[in-house]
Amino acid sequence: MNIKEIKAKSILRKHKKIDSWFISCYAMNLYRGCLHNCVYCDGRTEKYQIQGEFGKDIEIKINAIEILQRELDPKRKRKPFKKCFMMVGGGACDGYQKTEEKYQLTRNVLHLIEKFGYPVQLLTKSTLIERDLDVIKRINEKSRAIVNFSFSSVDEKISQIFEPNVPSPEKRLNTINLFKRNGISCGMFLMPVIPFLTDSPEMIENSIRKAKDAGVDYIIFSGMTLKIGRQQDYFYSQLKKHFPNLISKYHNIYKGDKWGNVTHEYYSTINQRFDSLTNKFQMPKRMPLHLFQNILDENDKVMLILEHIDYLLKLKGQISPYGYAAWSISKLDQPLTETRQKLRSIKGVGSVTEKIIKEILDTGNSSYYKKLME
Repeated sequence: MNIKEIKAKSILRKHKKIDSWFISCYAMNLYRGCLHNCVYCDGRTEKYQIQGEFGKDIEIKINAIEILQRELDPKRKRKPFKKCFMMVGGGACDGYQKTEEKYQLTRNVLHLIEKFGYPVQLLTKSTLIERDLDVIKRINEKSRAIVNFSFSSVDEKISQIFEPNVPSPEKRLNTINLFKRNGISCGMFLMPVIPFLTDSPEMIENSIRKAKDAGVDYIIFSGMTLKIGRQQDYFYSQLKKHFPNLISKYHNIYKGDKWGNVTHEYYSTINQRFDSLTNKFQMPKRMPLHLFQNILDENDKVMLILEHIDYLLKLKGQISPYGYAAWSISKLDQPLTETRQKLRSIKGVGSVTEKIIKEILDTGNSSYYKKLME
């Protein structure tokens, strides 16, 4: 492990539109690089510009708290923050990797979030988050806190190979259960499932079953991307070492897509598999509305529900117009209530979508959305 302390110019990043996984417009990385060294990690890709050897070299943004003190202070903002969760963790690093034991940047950020009264979402693979149960409980009581854990599966042997510096799946599940017993909502990010290793019906079902037993409120699912360059090169080197017989299968589904995506046929297969199994266990496939019902303004709530409907339909292999409508709404400057009589003028909004939007504006929910989430 090689540690380098650096000074950052800014920490808080604003998304162009609200993120439908974390219900957040704002995210932050307190470290650059990640010592978890997961074999499949997208953080290896060149776009993140992480210097040195990924998984061993780590940069600490030692002035992160000083900067965030200014960036999070609403009195210093000309324009108020959008109503949403503040997102801590994820991206190219884990806020609870080993360096956090010493530097405590994530814990100090949580104190700032508590001070300013924002709701928070966290994503991690580390059980070190148990250390911060006290402050997370206080945030939850004041505004709301949600803890998410990332898994590729709940298989111990697979995890040892592909997540070498991460607590075992069993330990992560135990930590989820701890937070649930303390009144904190939790999600599982079952991603990425690893082709031909953790994507089988048996593997996915076991992950869902154990998540449900731990008390998880919802599961977010995704396949694995492999971008050409450092990420793909490293993954294939480890695959050849542990599962050389799978190389030819990978070449059949990864065709050089610039985003690292597999073939549509493969995604369709695993998505429908996940859809069927979550239905069996009555597990929500997106964050349930009651967890963010009072967090968002009306435009973002409508947009998110439409995006969730879009995802749930595509998960079943169906065509959906709702994603385009959601994107168009994200570009609006005025509240939807002010354009209620002109909703059909919004790109992508037809008669059916118009009815859904009006129902959300009137009731705060959509009967069609509720049915899809059941």
